[in-house]
Parts: sequence; structure tokens; C-alpha cells
Amino acid sequence: MRVLLTNDDGIEADGLLALYKSVQHCFGNEVEIMVVAPDRGRSECGHSVTTGRALKIDDVRPGWVAVDGTPVDCVRAAFGTLQQRVDMVISGVNAGANLGVDLLVSGTFAAAREAAMHGVPAMAISHYRHPDIPKTWDHVPRWVAETMREFRKEAEERESCGQVDRRTMLWNVNLPAILPDADTPPIVRCGVDTSPMARQPVLDGNFLRFTADFHARPREPKTDVDRCFNGHITISEIAQPFLV
Repeated sequence: MRVLLTNDDGIEADGLLALYKSVQHCFGNEVEIMVVAPDRGRSECGHSVTTGRALKIDDVRPGWVAVDGTPVDCVRAAFGTLQQRVDMVISGVNAGANLGVDLLVSGTFAAAREAAMHGVPAMAISHYRHPDIPKTWDHVPRWVAETMREFRKEAEERESCGQVDRRTMLWNVNLPAILPDADTPPIVRCGVDTSPMARQPVLDGNFLRFTADFHARPREPKTDVDRCFNGHITISEIAQPFLV
């Protein structure tokens, strides 16, 4: 099985290395891993693409390729030239949650959505962070192993049942902000919260900025924001890859 990894935090991001180690930990030598990621951080770029210029591609190390473009550019580059066949795409691990309406601007999720639009099972993984909790990564392979195995199992079952159109295989996964040495958090499947973020506009002369308390954001009970903020690993399956 060939697995493509990407992200929106850049090729040298700690979360991407944690994702690489997670796939190794979960599947070992059963998979061939290729990493194609932006050459620098491209957070909150949504599903944007580069069309007005050529993309620069650099080999960072064996199996790791940097692209001076967006996460969606990276997926397209991998599918178009760098890898002839990809069986699964995993995007992340994002340094910060991608929950609820955040999916509209998330480059992490957009990369997975692009893959799903091409009929490749895809998953975006993000890690909610809180100022009171250490922002470490060593626990991630242990936390995501069960979710990765379940994702692969469902993808293979759908394919074996003759479901040629696998575009519904698009998961958005978020890890909670709890102590990293804790046991693997409970895993729950839930819908995406559609509550808008409460943002306060602040005008300073000719400059306008918006402030928000992410940790106190509105939430619908039992949806992804609520569940993740309460210590669960959340899985939200997106029925249509071009919609939230």
C-alpha cells in the first residue's frame, strides 16, 4: 500500500514528522510512504491552488519532497508527476484543532479533500492545543494507531464490496488537548459543528483586526468541537468532499 503524507505547516513541521512516525508505528513495512508538503507554513489557505506560475519542487531527503505551493498543490503534484499510484492520503498532524467551521479555511483538511475528490481515501488529522497542556508529539503514534487501522479497514472493505466511487471516504480527525502521558483518549464519531466563530472587530485607525477566544467558542452538543474540547478523539466523516 502506498501512502502519501502532506500538511499545511510545512515540510519541517514537527507534526508531519509525528505523522510519519505514526504510519510507521501503525503499519510498519506493509506500506510505502511518500511525503510531499509545502516548503513553508501555509496555514489557513483553504483549498487555494497556484496557477499563475510554475511550482518549484525540491528533494529534501529520500522520499520527502518540498513544493513551493499550497497543500492542494502538493496533492496534485504527487498525483500528477511524483507518484503514479496512491492508495491513501493522510494530511497533518496540524498544530492546532481543525473543528467545525474551521474546515472552510483549513489547508490541512483541503489537502485531504482534494485527494478524496480524486477517489483516494483521505484523512486529515489535527491536534487541539491549550496553553495549559504541553505541546509535545511523542504520544501521537500511540493515540492515532486505532483510528488509522480503522480507516484502512473501512477503505479496503468498501473497495472489496465493489464501491468504485470511494470519494465518501474522507475523515476529519482531531486529537484533544489533554496530558500527553494519558491513556489513549476515547474515540467518538460525530458531526461537524456549524456554529460560527464569535469574532470581535477591533478598529485601530486604518487597521482592522478580529479577536476571538478559541477555547470558549460556541459549540453544539455532541458535535466535533464539543467532543474534542471534552477530551475525545473525534472522527467526522464528510459525505461530500467538496462540502463541509
